[in-house]
Amino acid sequence: MPFDVIPAIDLLGGHVVRLRGGDFAQGTTYGNDPAAVARDFARAGARWIHVVDLDGARAGLPRHGTAIAAIATALGTTGGTARLEVAGGLRTMESAAAALASGAARVVVGTAVLRDPAFAAALVTSYGHDRVAAAIDVRDGLAIGEGWRAGAAGVAAEAGIERLAEAGIDVFEVTAISRDGNLEGPDLMLLARLVGLSHGSIIASGGIASLADLRSVADQGCTGAIVGRAIYEGRIDLRAAMETAADFA
Repeated sequence: MPFDVIPAIDLLGGHVVRLRGGDFAQGTTYGNDPAAVARDFARAGARWIHVVDLDGARAGLPRHGTAIAAIATALGTTGGTARLEVAGGLRTMESAAAALASGAARVVVGTAVLRDPAFAAALVTSYGHDRVAAAIDVRDGLAIGEGWRAGAAGVAAEAGIERLAEAGIDVFEVTAISRDGNLEGPDLMLLARLVGLSHGSIIASGGIASLADLRSVADQGCTGAIVGRAIYEGRIDLRAAMETAADFA
C-alpha cells in the first residue's frame, strides 16, 4: 500500500486556515479560494485531499456545503485522480449522505461515532468501509469529541479504535491535538501504540513539519499523513513529498 501525503484544507468563514492545537482563537489564514488551493494540490500529485469544515465542527452540522461542492468540481477539472475526503459537523446520516453526494469519496466522522459506534456501523452498512473513516483526536491519551474544546469528554484512544473497528471502520485518522498546527513533530509514541492494535490503517496528523517527519510516521507503520501548515509555509513541497513517499513502502 503506498504511503499517502494528504494535504489539508481547513475552512473557517470561507477561508483556508490552520489552527494551533485546535484553538479557534489561534488561526492563520492562508487563502480565500479553497477550490483553487485544492486544484493546486491535485496538480502536485495528491491522491487524497482532506477538507475540514471547522464552522461545521463547532456548530455540529455542516456549514461549508457550497465550498465543498466547489472543491469537488474543481478536482474534476484537473484531469487527475485526487479524491476528496470531508470532515466537520457530520453527525447524522443525512449530513454524511450530503457530503458524499457533493463529490466526496470519503467522509471522516469523529464526535458522533465516538459517542455512538452504532452510527459508524450504520454508515459502513450504507456506504461501505472504503467511504467512511474515523477521526481520532487525542488529548492526554483520550480520543475526544469536540477536539477543540478544553475539558471535552473522551475515551482511551485504544478503546475508541477497538469499538469503531468492531463497527466496521478500518481507516483511522489520528491527530495529536497539542501538536496540531505547531510544527513540533508528530507524536510517534502515540502512533506506534495505535498501529500496534492492528485494527486497520492509521493516518497520522499533527505536528508534521518535514520530509523526515513523514519518514518517521511511515516507519511506525502509518499508511499516510495529513499535512497542513508545513505545506502552506513552504517547509514541505507537496510534489517532492509525494515523490519521496513513493520509496517508503
